[in-house]
Amino acid sequence: MARHEGGAPEFRAARDFLLEHREDYPAAYAGFRWPRPERFNWALDWFDAIAADGSGGGRTALHLVEEDGRETKLSFAALRERSDRVANWLRAHGVRAGERIIVMLGNQVELWETALAAMKLRAVVIPATPLLGPADLADRVERGQARHVVVRSADTGKFASVPGAYTGIAVGEPVPGWLAYEDADGASAAYTPDGETLAGDPLMLYFTSGTTARPKLVEHTHVSYPVGHLATMYWIGLRPGDVHLNISSPGWAKHAWSNLFAPWNAEATVFLFHYTRFDAARLMAEMDRHGVTSLCAPPTVWRMLVQADLSRLKTPPREALAAGEPLNPEVVEAVRRAWGVTVRDGFGQTETAVQVANTPGQVLKPGSMGRPSPGYRVELLDPVTGRPGAAEGEIALDLAAAPVGLMTGYHGDPERTAEATAGGYYRTGDIASRDAEGYLFFQGRTDDVFKSSDYKVSPFELESALLEHEAVAEAAVVPASDPLRLAVPKAYVVLAEGWEPGAETAKALFAHSRAVLAPYLRVRRIEFAELPKTVSGKIRRVELRARTAEGAGGPEYDERDLLG
Repeated sequence: MARHEGGAPEFRAARDFLLEHREDYPAAYAGFRWPRPERFNWALDWFDAIAADGSGGGRTALHLVEEDGRETKLSFAALRERSDRVANWLRAHGVRAGERIIVMLGNQVELWETALAAMKLRAVVIPATPLLGPADLADRVERGQARHVVVRSADTGKFASVPGAYTGIAVGEPVPGWLAYEDADGASAAYTPDGETLAGDPLMLYFTSGTTARPKLVEHTHVSYPVGHLATMYWIGLRPGDVHLNISSPGWAKHAWSNLFAPWNAEATVFLFHYTRFDAARLMAEMDRHGVTSLCAPPTVWRMLVQADLSRLKTPPREALAAGEPLNPEVVEAVRRAWGVTVRDGFGQTETAVQVANTPGQVLKPGSMGRPSPGYRVELLDPVTGRPGAAEGEIALDLAAAPVGLMTGYHGDPERTAEATAGGYYRTGDIASRDAEGYLFFQGRTDDVFKSSDYKVSPFELESALLEHEAVAEAAVVPASDPLRLAVPKAYVVLAEGWEPGAETAKALFAHSRAVLAPYLRVRRIEFAELPKTVSGKIRRVELRARTAEGAGGPEYDERDLLG
């Protein structure tokens, strides 16, 4: 079957409309219409079309800089060829349309090659951070029904205890029993798709933290993320030829947002500086050296940047973005003074593209998350009646407007999907207020999930891990204020009989937390106390959050003090 255009002309027209109105939000919001192709394969119909174009194909698509100074630069044309080889090689080893592939790689070329190749094959990617351990991976293999895994050679040992009939593909040094990814270099560069891609075909399956025992499975299609991120492209303010730096870890949705779809929708360069430990001065030096025109980073990184000498950056980016949580006004002002650029917030979820944002060229109000993105009709639902039009309420998307950049649902969980979309609205679980000019102001979450740095933390997951230790009878986790990470997990612990509260017990629990949880999920503070409960026996975390915010508890132990 020959390559086809699919919905590319419709997609390009919508993309060009947003570029034309890049700094005219009223016109963009009023006039934008989602492209709704019946058939669309973003890798084949869009990316490969750029690569085949005489002027666009030679432009740099991906530019990686390592800590030791090594660089990798690949054009759109080169990535097309490399991903075609990988697609042919994967197909030769049994990868078929609809099969799930866990991709657990760092910011390395193979990550982008595999993503494009999987799209071309119509396989479903399950993104995974290399921070995951065997228990998390076993859950992903089982519930994700993974048939293949692509991981760094150094991480293959994590799968030794992970059951399942899956093909193991190792990127790096040869590993006995695993296929060697580098063998894909010898595959044919002439790729022919074996079928058409329907718009509703699944493309990605994200595991995301929730308030239940196990993470939710968010399912996206060949349209909901590739096309949906036209809105993200608009928020960032990207243009063809730009050099975009997004600081995000692979495996998280924001990485796909701004290190894959949004920049290549705009025909811009994805630029990354790979570091093991954050170094603000080095980061700014690399930005200057490589002409970064837009920078998107979580608030944690912005807070670390402003502690450095921002004047060391001689050519500031044209666009500066923050996502993941509200950014402190003090940080925004510090960047504006040093660079003459205003950091603009954007709000979205794994379940969606960017829903609300401060877009280029618009008046920014301190503390505001901005206005609804083009293509989204955002309502605030009254917390009592559930009706739209509230001055303050739950952020929700009007499903009658059929926003393309919304998940198809929670895979394998129709009840949760129905709950999230009840009454004709997709409910985000976040609370905001709206002023007379339509600007939204974030207030908080409706549930107990919170952000630590740019990572979402589910208290249930941490509590379950603590309960594995013999010293713990009960535990409740809430966010505690932190000057760098915004919030860190704090555990209120009821001890089992025979254990005494104190530094030694806290030290043992911190060590246990380090051993069984990924670094971004570790418990950072502990207090030994009884847990407030409802008459039905449910823990009142709202009371614990208030107690933590007021500093009204008893002795508190900090992980850094006890373990360093």
